[in-house]
Amino acid sequence: QVQLVESGGGLVQAGGSLRLSCTASGLTFGYYAMGWLRQAPGNEREFVAAIKWSGGGVSYANSAKGRFTISRDNAENTVYLQMNSLKPEDTAVYYCAGSRSWVPTTSREYDYWGQGTQVTVSS
Repeated sequence: QVQLVESGGGLVQAGGSLRLSCTASGLTFGYYAMGWLRQAPGNEREFVAAIKWSGGGVSYANSAKGRFTISRDNAENTVYLQMNSLKPEDTAVYYCAGSRSWVPTTSREYDYWGQGTQVTVSS
């Protein structure tokens, strides 16, 4: 049974930082590209960042470029999202997801999903 468990969300002031973590079990982590997607109330789920199975390729949404960094530790079955210079519009539930696609940038490319962690950025 595949499980993806996110942690690290919370309430932060605009301009602050958070680091999200996602630990996977029940799958061969190194075979999967991993991503972070988010969903704000009333909005569609949107892509934030993805990282190739080896960590050698990454992709970011325009909204995340220059502020967020995705990384992974295959020995720990964990993927991270370092979020800096947070803005109120970053407020959303952040989901970790796994995919057999190369560097997946759309929701439909992901096979497994975590339960999500809430990130709230106050102005």
